[in-house]
Order: sequence, then C-alpha cells, then structure tokens
Amino acid sequence: MSKELGLPVYKSSYDLFLYSFQLIRNLNKDYKYTAGEKIKNEIMDMIMNIINANKNRDKKENIEKAQESIDRVRILFRLLKDLNQISLKNFAKVNF
Repeated sequence: MSKELGLPVYKSSYDLFLYSFQLIRNLNKDYKYTAGEKIKNEIMDMIMNIINANKNRDKKENIEKAQESIDRVRILFRLLKDLNQISLKNFAKVNF
C-alpha cells in the first residue's frame, strides 16, 4: 500500500467519492449529467491533489487546489439539496 492511501484525509476523500456515486445515481437526469458529473470530477481532482501534496516537498499549492475543489463540491451539493435532489440528511453527511 502506498503511503498516501493510508492518510486519513485520503480515506475520507475516497469515502466521499464512493458515497457521491450512490447519491448521484438517484438524481433526476437533468442533474445527474451536469451537477453530478461535476461533483465526481471535483472530488477526483481533490483526491489527486491530496496524493500530489503527499508526494511533493512544497505542499501548499496542492493543498490550496484541494481546498478549492472541496468548496466547489460543497456548493454543488448545496444546490442539489435546495433543488430537492438530495435529502438534508445526505447533505449533512457529505458536508464534511
């Protein structure tokens, strides 16, 4: 196992990635292929930046990029909650 896969932040991010797939598959078609795909892409970018931050000596840039992805994911999940596409309970669960 590579060392980044043992990081708690990596594990939490990957768990979010898995859970987002479960939520997105239940969205209305209008949102599944727009907001849903954007969420999956942003979480994947976040995970890649976490891995890169763990590998690089200068971590600041990758950590900042990961934080930006987190912010975008939060906004998209909030939109889905406001559009009644996900429940408040699910929104709370993904709002890490």
